[in-house]
Amino acid sequence: MKTTTRTRRIISLLAISLVSALCLGGAAAVASATSATASASTGNGWIRLTHLSPNTPAVDVYLYSFGDSSAMIVLKHVSYGTVSPYERVAAGTYSVAMRGAGAAAASPAVLSASVQIEPGHAYTVAGLGPESGLRLAVLDDRLTTPPGQSVVRVIQASLKQHVVNVTFGSVTLARNLAFGAVSSWHTVSPGYETVHVTSDASSAVTLAADTVHTLVVLDGANGLEIDNLVDAAGNTAIPVGGVATGFGGTAPHGSPSPVPWLVAITAGAVLAVTGALRLRPRLRPRPHRV
Repeated sequence: MKTTTRTRRIISLLAISLVSALCLGGAAAVASATSATASASTGNGWIRLTHLSPNTPAVDVYLYSFGDSSAMIVLKHVSYGTVSPYERVAAGTYSVAMRGAGAAAASPAVLSASVQIEPGHAYTVAGLGPESGLRLAVLDDRLTTPPGQSVVRVIQASLKQHVVNVTFGSVTLARNLAFGAVSSWHTVSPGYETVHVTSDASSAVTLAADTVHTLVVLDGANGLEIDNLVDAAGNTAIPVGGVATGFGGTAPHGSPSPVPWLVAITAGAVLAVTGALRLRPRLRPRPHRV
C-alpha cells in the first residue's frame, strides 16, 4: 500500500520533532559531561554549609570572600540537621561565620573558620560538637567513585548516643565513632540494604552505582535518625547537594535538568498534532439529491 502524501508529511513532522529533542538532549548530556572540566579550568569549586550541633540553637551563617566584608551568602535561622545545597564559587580563600539567629550582621561572630576552595573540589563546612565546644569543621567532599561502585561516609551528630557503630548490610562503615566525628570514606557494592546505628536506629537505604553519600546520625524526636545525603551521582564530578531548603543566596548546581528535553519533546508533539490537524481534509457538504 502506498503511503499518502498527508501521512508522509505527518511522519516528517514527527521526525523533525524527535531530531530536535535528541539534539537538545545530546547538548545537555555534553554539558553535563564537560561542566566538571570547565569548572576546574575556570577555577570553580563548591561549598555547602550545615548545622549539626543538637544542643546549639538556630544560627545565621555567613560566607565571605577573603578581604571582602560583604557577605556572598547569608543563611538565616539555620537549625540543627539542616544542610544547604552546594553553591558554586570561584576558587580562593573564604571565611564562614556563625551568629545567633537574628543577630545583626555587624555583630561579632560566635564562631568562624577559613576555607580554601580548590578548583574542581567540593567542601562541607559543618558546625559540630556540643554548644560548649562548638567548632566549624571543613570537610573535603568526594565527587567520584570507582566504576560501578558507591562511596559513603558517616557523620556522628548525635548526643543521645555518644559513640555509635554503623553498618550497611554486612559492611561496617564506622566503629566506635564518637560524637562530632566523621568516618573515613568506604567503597561498597551498590544495593538496597539496611543501615544500622548501634542498636538504636535502622533505615533502609539505597546506594546506587556511581554515587557518593554522606550518612548523618541525628537526634530525632523518638531516638536516632539517619539522614542520607547524596553528595554526587554519575561520576561527573558535579555535586548533587544536600537538602535544598530555599535559603537566600544558595541554589543547587547539579546535573542539567531534564526539563529542556521534556519541553522539546512536548513542543514537537504539539507541532506534529497541529500539523496533522491542519492537513486533515475538510468535510464539504454533499449536494442534496432530489
